Amino acid sequence: MKRTAAIIFRSVILVLMGIAIGLLISDNRITDHIDLNSDKVSKVLDLVRHNYVDSVNVDSIEGSTVNNLLQNLDPHSLYLPPQQLTSINERLEGGFTGIGVEYILLRDTLVITQVTQFGPAYNAGLRPGDKVIEVDHQNFAGTRLTTAKVSKAFRGAKDSQLLMAVIPAGAKTTRFYNIKRDHVDLSSLDAAYMLNPNTGYIKISKFASTTDADFRKALTKLKVDGLQKLVLDIRGNGGGYLNTATALADEFLTKKQLIVYTKGVHEPRTDYFATDSGNFQQGKLAVLIDEYSASASEILAGALQDLDRAVIIGRRSFGKGLVQEQFPFGDGSAINLTIARYYTPSGRSIQKSYAGGTESYRNELAQRMIKGELFSEESNLKDSIFSKPTHYHTSSGRKVFSGGGIMPDIFVPADTTHNTYLSHELNNRQIFSAYVIDHMQPLLKKYTADDFIKNYSVSDAELGSLILYAAQDVKDINPREVMIGKDDLKTMLKAYAARLGWGDNAYFRTINADDPAIKKALEAVR
Repeated sequence: MKRTAAIIFRSVILVLMGIAIGLLISDNRITDHIDLNSDKVSKVLDLVRHNYVDSVNVDSIEGSTVNNLLQNLDPHSLYLPPQQLTSINERLEGGFTGIGVEYILLRDTLVITQVTQFGPAYNAGLRPGDKVIEVDHQNFAGTRLTTAKVSKAFRGAKDSQLLMAVIPAGAKTTRFYNIKRDHVDLSSLDAAYMLNPNTGYIKISKFASTTDADFRKALTKLKVDGLQKLVLDIRGNGGGYLNTATALADEFLTKKQLIVYTKGVHEPRTDYFATDSGNFQQGKLAVLIDEYSASASEILAGALQDLDRAVIIGRRSFGKGLVQEQFPFGDGSAINLTIARYYTPSGRSIQKSYAGGTESYRNELAQRMIKGELFSEESNLKDSIFSKPTHYHTSSGRKVFSGGGIMPDIFVPADTTHNTYLSHELNNRQIFSAYVIDHMQPLLKKYTADDFIKNYSVSDAELGSLILYAAQDVKDINPREVMIGKDDLKTMLKAYAARLGWGDNAYFRTINADDPAIKKALEAVR
């Protein structure tokens, strides 16, 4: 149990980095660069810069000082250095300038695992499994190859050229590709496919500027395939833009329904209402959430729950009810400052307490696991957050809870086989992908996507081969954990093979095949 708690805690810290970007108000307000020249912090830093006994990196101290100040206010007000700010904004603005590939570094060689369809690399002919050995006549393999070096090489100005020497998957001879860098779209939809003849599935990973357009496009395609009901998966979605959350909620609601409202000491109440432009206002809807669904995800789930538009399935969401706005500095850095709280249509705030400080706040998800909340619906309701009387109700009069996330209508316990140390390590070290590249590429050529997903099963022998392969990097593999997570390890291996062969849809079709939350969702919309 302690080992699992540690695994969850490490995962929580990574997820919190995504959740911490918060909700950015997109009201096109022009904010002047912040001037700290007259305050004590700037004067102290200036004294250090010109009088301290040793040379120091004042910029680093300044960022740390500002961040510590903000973190004493709340866990989601924070300082963003230039590189982190650029990364976040690219992620939420839906694209960057580059060539459009995903990769792993396998034995000091860059191996492409995904190629953005119709992006520069795709149009040039690169495909998953290809190995990059030279870039612009320079060796591109070896122990000094890092993700930072790869990013610097692949990204650049629009229309700039990149010459790559590549060994295609399954080949021994080198081919050369001259690729012109261009804008690469980053979709916020991970998958969209039909679960059965009349029920579609869409998974959204973030609430970016393109999310509503991506959703509309996917929904239109699925309607052609027969979609009448929908399962919307926002598990693991740490949020994004406030106006994107309201735009997506608008797809399901009718005119003049209140979606959310925000207010703060310096921010007057602002109401966000649905229009009559939604593309799925009538069909049955199930929304999947979990403990990593936060901010914009909770705005969407809270609105649909309060207005009785959808059944919410899964586990209690993260509990982030604060709104941030981004204030830039002149050096390319910025702060995300909490300026308001948001409230669901029934009037509830779902922000969990941060009175115990940032560290306690970050530990809260691990504490849920230790208390048994992730595995028992009864533990949810016994939690002190929800044991207090509440006066919040949905449109039909159902009681709903406030003060610590969105409580689902249908509880689905966490699967402990997904939280073994072994599965975490194999995933974290990209060993599933590496094994598929080294051992399974010839097999994939014998299947279509549908045949592979429906008919291929990972054998015990294949699993044993994976464990032997993993033992080169993961020391002291526990045989008991292999037995406990046997089915999950097989599913993960098959899913990563499907992803290398046919992309993200194939990956999620494989992962979701026996997902209990999706089974509950299908029952609910039936």
